[in-house]
Amino acid sequence: MADRASEIAGFLAQAGWGAARRRHLAGDASDRRYERLQRGASTAVLMDNPPGGADDPVAFASMARHLRALGLSAPAILAEDLPRGLLLLEDLGDDLYARLLASDPAREAELYAPAVDVLLRLQRASPPPGLPNLSAEDWARGAGFALDWYAFAATGTKPDPAAFRSALTTALRAHADGPRVLILRDYHAENLLWLPGRSGMARVGLLDFQLGQLGQPGYDLVSLLQDARRDVATATEAAMVARFAAATGADPATFAAHYATLGAQRALRILGVFARLCLVAGKPQYLPLIPRVWGQLQQNLSHPALAGLRTVCDAVLPAPTPDLLQKIARQCPTTPSR
Repeated sequence: MADRASEIAGFLAQAGWGAARRRHLAGDASDRRYERLQRGASTAVLMDNPPGGADDPVAFASMARHLRALGLSAPAILAEDLPRGLLLLEDLGDDLYARLLASDPAREAELYAPAVDVLLRLQRASPPPGLPNLSAEDWARGAGFALDWYAFAATGTKPDPAAFRSALTTALRAHADGPRVLILRDYHAENLLWLPGRSGMARVGLLDFQLGQLGQPGYDLVSLLQDARRDVATATEAAMVARFAAATGADPATFAAHYATLGAQRALRILGVFARLCLVAGKPQYLPLIPRVWGQLQQNLSHPALAGLRTVCDAVLPAPTPDLLQKIARQCPTTPSR
């Protein structure tokens, strides 16, 4: 820890921010942490992303530059030491969508419409070269977190994944396996900022995009509208899905199956991720979010195109009752791992 503090102090000094006041700003499910720096009337954000973690600061910097070249509001990079995982970023402020909507839910459609337009802008542009491009089988395997961690924590055994992977792969191939576009993956209200001083799509500030890859057109839309951390109004979800489908020229019925399939895949994976964060990382604070994700999963599985997947999921995934969530919480280590 002392060595890391020394590295950070040296980095800030070299960037001209060594005398700035520093305060903790945020942390997340990864090892990243953020500080806000104040130097007179100026502010900036320090991203401390220790080497060896799952997230790559090089990928963050590259994607930030790509987004900014499209006229979108990713933070400008003021200084960087990528080998040490240190970035000094433009401060985009505190007006997270999640915070604004908690105080004024009536603004939901107003804020979500330009966020949908950002996705359309992203997907009309050529993506950066060299991004991962997963197959339908890979996406199905990723959703297997639901079996490996959620079902395991709930029952003490890991179900055989063969039928699960087969059903999900079949659904993905049929409804969500067309031409790929750039997706940011964690596109939701806690990673979006409202910047009213800017215009058009630039009013949407973008955070946490370093895992960007090639994926299906509806994936980030699902991430936005089926948010694990907040309930999106049914009317807003329907209006934004219609806005996206109309802008892309998609047939509404075909797009509904596409959206439900991606929603099911994402919800299944998140169930496993939240259980794993408890069992491995000692972070039980994600468990109360599981019932919302479960509800989203059931909504998606109710689509007729997913009848086969629903049958498999019903057989291997128990509902997250209060007693079951308490059972998972009791398995959480008392000392969080890094």
